[in-house]
Amino acid sequence: MRGSSHLAIGLITGVAVGGLVAGIPFSAAGIALAGFSALAPDLDHPNSRLSKRLGFTQQYVRWAFVLAGLGLAGYTHTMLPPGPDQRMGFTAALAFGLLGMAMQGGSTRKLALVFTGAASVLAGLYFGFLWLSLLGIFICVAPFTTHRSWTHTIWATILWTYIGYLANQNLGWHGIAQYAGAGYASHLVADSLTKSGVRWFLPLSEYSFKLPLISTGSAAGNVLEIGICLGYGLLVLGLVIGRMQF
Repeated sequence: MRGSSHLAIGLITGVAVGGLVAGIPFSAAGIALAGFSALAPDLDHPNSRLSKRLGFTQQYVRWAFVLAGLGLAGYTHTMLPPGPDQRMGFTAALAFGLLGMAMQGGSTRKLALVFTGAASVLAGLYFGFLWLSLLGIFICVAPFTTHRSWTHTIWATILWTYIGYLANQNLGWHGIAQYAGAGYASHLVADSLTKSGVRWFLPLSEYSFKLPLISTGSAAGNVLEIGICLGYGLLVLGLVIGRMQF
């Protein structure tokens, strides 16, 4: 299913959580969190919407390696005496430069996501926010897994919900876990409507749960995705309005 459809379904799920779950405050921030969470499982796909957003540093990663190589070459030239150490320094500088220039597409984006995740891990350790460090680890690891593997499991859904629970404890914003967990789960449910399905219980089971209604990427599949989003939205809207007391 396309990223735009996952985002729409996640946002609608956020409306459902805020409007239908007792004790959960209805908030735009919570709905946005559900939408973000609905995109999170596809961090394992290099061209996913969220991978591109969180990998915002990818345009600069190549130049960072090149500049590191130039800096190392300058240090080697000025600070190290001629000999084996200087030759090793110049070799390392050349390797950094060539690596930076050779980086293309997916490899650069993965490295950018590692930088983004590592920054989150360090920020979490500095401020004492375990949830932020766990989120950073998720961002670091997900791009290096096979698409629709461990990020598309019930265990990843539980982990994501637990991260929301910890964030609630630190931030005092009631409902984070519910918005985050429901948004994440909505992605797996939506992907279960495609022909590939989802292996919810990896590695315990390789069975792919699916109701093969959607052929991802096809014109008919795209139309059906829009129809599902509209139908789901109308259903949730009707339930929320029906619950309101005028």
